Amino acid sequence: MTHELQQLIKEKYQIVFKNIDLLKQAFTHSSYVNEHRHLELSDNERLEFLGDAVLELIVSEYLYQHNTNLPEGKLTKLRATIVCEDSLASFAKECGFDQFIRLGKGEENSNGRSRSSLLCDLFESFLGALYLDQGANAARAFINQVIIPKIEAGAFSHEMDHKTALQEVLQKNGDIVISYELVKEEGPAHERIFYVEVSADQQVLGTGSGKSKKNAEQKAAQVALVNLNQKKKVVDRKET
Repeated sequence: MTHELQQLIKEKYQIVFKNIDLLKQAFTHSSYVNEHRHLELSDNERLEFLGDAVLELIVSEYLYQHNTNLPEGKLTKLRATIVCEDSLASFAKECGFDQFIRLGKGEENSNGRSRSSLLCDLFESFLGALYLDQGANAARAFINQVIIPKIEAGAFSHEMDHKTALQEVLQKNGDIVISYELVKEEGPAHERIFYVEVSADQQVLGTGSGKSKKNAEQKAAQVALVNLNQKKKVVDRKET
C-alpha cells in the first residue's frame, strides 16, 4: 500500500514524504487500529484535527485575496461550501486516496471506503501530515493543485455571485446599463474557453475567461470589482 501511495502522490502532486510514518498514519482509520492492537499503530484523528485548521486557513487566505468585493458573511458561506464534507470527500476520491485507506474488516464490509465522512477525514488527515512533514508552503501547493482550480472553474459559483455584487456596486446611485459581451472563443469543442468583457456606460470594466459563458461572465465581473476597488483606493488616497 505505502509504495503505491508514494508513487501516486509523487507522480500527481510531486510530493515525497520525508517521514513515511506520518503518511501511514494519515491513511490509518481507527477501526484498523482497533483490530491490530498488537502493532501499536496510531490512527489519523489527530492529523485530521490539524489538517482541518490548515485547510481552513489556506482557503480563507485565498478567498480573502481574490474576492475583495465580498463581505465577511459571504466569504464565510463560500468557505463553508468549499470545505464541507461532500466537497472534501469528492477531492479525496479525485486524488485516489480512497484506494489506500486502511480500514478494519467491519468498516470495510459496511462500505466505509465510500463514506463521505470517512473520506473527508482522510483528506484533512493527509493535509495535516503534509503540513507536519514539509510545512505550510507544501500544504498550500497541494491545495493550489487540487482545490483552487475548482474554485476558479466556477464549481462553487452558486455561492460566489460576482455579477450581482457588481450590479449592486454600479447601481447604488441609480440605474446603469451593464452588458456582457463574448469577445473570443478558443480551443477544441470539448475544451472550449470563452472570453467575456463586461461594460457599463460603454466603458470596459473587466475581462474574464472560463469553460462556459456563465463562468466567463462571473470572472469578468470579479475582475471589474477588483478594478473598481483599486480605483476607489486611489481616489481615497488623493482626497486624504
